[in-house]
Amino acid sequence: MKFVNTLLPLAAISSAFVLPDEQMTNQIVLESQKEPSFFDKLQGNVEELWEGVEESFKNAVAFSENALDNAFNAANDAAQQAKGTFECHMSMTKFDMAGWLDTAMETQDGIDVFEPPKHPPHKPPHHRKPPHHGHGGPHHKSNKTIYQLISSSKYTTKLAELINEYPDLVETLNGTAANYTLFAPTDKAFEKIPKGHKKPSKELIKKVLAYHLSPDFYPAGRIVTSHTIPTALGEDKLGGEPQRLRVGLGLLKGLNINFYSKIIAVNIFGSNGVIHGVDSIILPPPEALKIISFLPTEFSTLQLGLEKTGLFEAITSSPHEGGTIFAPSNLAFKKLGPRINAFLFSKYGEKYLKALLKYHVVANQTLYSDAFYKAKSVDSVRCHGREEFGEEDIPKGYFHVDLPTLLDEKSLSIDVARYGGFISMKINGFSRVAVQDGIARDGVIHVVSSVLIPPKTPGGKEEEVEEDGEMELEEFKERLIPYFEDEL
Repeated sequence: MKFVNTLLPLAAISSAFVLPDEQMTNQIVLESQKEPSFFDKLQGNVEELWEGVEESFKNAVAFSENALDNAFNAANDAAQQAKGTFECHMSMTKFDMAGWLDTAMETQDGIDVFEPPKHPPHKPPHHRKPPHHGHGGPHHKSNKTIYQLISSSKYTTKLAELINEYPDLVETLNGTAANYTLFAPTDKAFEKIPKGHKKPSKELIKKVLAYHLSPDFYPAGRIVTSHTIPTALGEDKLGGEPQRLRVGLGLLKGLNINFYSKIIAVNIFGSNGVIHGVDSIILPPPEALKIISFLPTEFSTLQLGLEKTGLFEAITSSPHEGGTIFAPSNLAFKKLGPRINAFLFSKYGEKYLKALLKYHVVANQTLYSDAFYKAKSVDSVRCHGREEFGEEDIPKGYFHVDLPTLLDEKSLSIDVARYGGFISMKINGFSRVAVQDGIARDGVIHVVSSVLIPPKTPGGKEEEVEEDGEMELEEFKERLIPYFEDEL
């Protein structure tokens, strides 16, 4: 049976299941690691990074009748260095805010992806031949399917038990309709669930299992050059589009998924895909505004503005199919200066504040740094002079798209540049996204270090607000008055 048929019941069930807000995860536990990883060697070169991946995992990649066991055996010592705790609530949602924000600090200095490379680009890692095992001979694909590898491994007995409860998922993992990617939690990952924790519903467990599976082929070389990965979990709040995983690449945490689930074994190839072992269960994320509320040290000003203007309730309660929030940090508001901030949060400035925040929210269209979901109910989106483009059409290199915001559909001009695993995003030709791809249940969050202010002229470029060069209050008001002058 083809993939679309075998997972259709799974997608339908998971899409119809609504997570209760009061049960969402509100405690994030950070993973720690004692020794520096191979990413200390990273010097801004994706090719060199891939060499590090090969070196670190050369003993974890094995091909035999017990390939999965061999891989976990070889990675056992590394797994011991990634101890942590796991908080599992009935909503089965999780988001590592600190890990996400740390990606801004881990960006390599001196890399401007918008500047063309001076030398011809290296061959992308995912086009390389598969890495070789310790004996130097080439690996060959196992004749076992992903399901057979999982069910025969002594390290994934608990995962196999769960999968066995869903015949359609077993059929998918045994099928050859596509080359799948499975991020397989080890038995030790399940031990992180607190004792006495009430077992979630069968439907919710199926949703979580689907979140570990991608219908696309992602060997390690492709993972390290990706920011997000589509999964088999169809999300109703994304218009039925696949919920995505976030790839983390850190000096301390190494290669990980969603910043808290460390990849401890890679490239266990089966006859119908590839398995990567992870040390923590990967849970779907909560909604975007819930994530923002989790981070008062970073977004308390934004949160206050959303609540004061009624936008928090309006956005939360309104039906939407995905969305993109460009979230100004507390530092971004500070750059506006004390006069503008005092005005915005006074009774006289509330309309200005509401208009300003609307300019940071795009409804029904979800733009990740490397993927794009456009709701079916939305009119055509301009990109590269074309009317429409989908997830698979986002090119490497450079692309541009205009996204209408809640501010009377005033658009943000977005430019994205991709080179290897490095991606830069600019807004209105100037403002950069400081932290990309905060994966949310109903969209994505990008952190901006400067508040976005509508340009003076339509299609004009935004002017930067420096800490020592604050915009005058009158000019600020002039930028926003046209959007609600009929109300004055």
